[in-house]
Amino acid sequence: MTRRELLQVAGLTAMGSTELMTELGQKDRGKKFKHKFAPHFGMFSNHAASDIDQLKFAADEGFHAWEDNGMKGRSVADQEKIAKTMIEVGITMGIFVVNMDTAWSPTLVTGKKDSLDKFLEECKSSVPVAKRVNAKWMTVVPGMVEPNMDMGYQTANVIDALRKACEIFEPHGLVMVLEPLNFRDHPGLFLNKMGQGYEVCRAVNSPSCKILMDMYHQQIHEGNLIPNIDRAYSEIGYFQIGDNPGRNEPTSGEVNYGNVFKHIGKKGYTGILGMEHGKSMGGKEGERKVIDAYRMWDL
Repeated sequence: MTRRELLQVAGLTAMGSTELMTELGQKDRGKKFKHKFAPHFGMFSNHAASDIDQLKFAADEGFHAWEDNGMKGRSVADQEKIAKTMIEVGITMGIFVVNMDTAWSPTLVTGKKDSLDKFLEECKSSVPVAKRVNAKWMTVVPGMVEPNMDMGYQTANVIDALRKACEIFEPHGLVMVLEPLNFRDHPGLFLNKMGQGYEVCRAVNSPSCKILMDMYHQQIHEGNLIPNIDRAYSEIGYFQIGDNPGRNEPTSGEVNYGNVFKHIGKKGYTGILGMEHGKSMGGKEGERKVIDAYRMWDL
């Protein structure tokens, strides 16, 4: 049994985990990751100041995917510059957020025409952005609940709205991924469980409507990560990562991401794993710790 295997079997003591991370990080530095782990702007800002330099630094470290929630809010010139750099360094674009404006109000649950029209305009305006930056996946948050309406009606209204959105995205081969968010950090949202996301996606019944499984949110809200991956897998289009507590890199909290990543690999998933989290330490040392953590669990 190798040292790496021994530490994994032993449960990775804090000291052993840190030593192994550093060892693997030094040994494999610059090697292309097996998984499409996707950092975001700001994650490596101590190593590279500008957005373009951060992309180049990430590629040099072996990353070959990226995501940017706020891509839609950037200028066309910035979008084109970022897309050009990603092509040059071999990075695949992950998600950006479709509905920044309508995600935090009871927009889709009510069935009201003005709210629906606003959401569909956000969908339409996302298509040229996706094409410009070579994105396929886009995050949609269905919004808040309406406390004075039965959940059955709210669910039906959300399904109807998402079907109309699919009419916009499907001809372009684009996929909106619905993100269930946890009740602690985001109270009052309509969508918070994997089973609920599965139900909605099955009802919408389109290749352009899938689930974004953010494992940080799901660990808080319901846990049971691997069984939920199995049950909902046919409707999962994208994964995001974050340990709990703290929403930082794997190894900083309670989630056994080694087992999770191995399980996702066994399912045949070859898509992007978004690194939507912070850093447990500051400075260059903290950024290096993030990279080394992913080296250790790139199984």
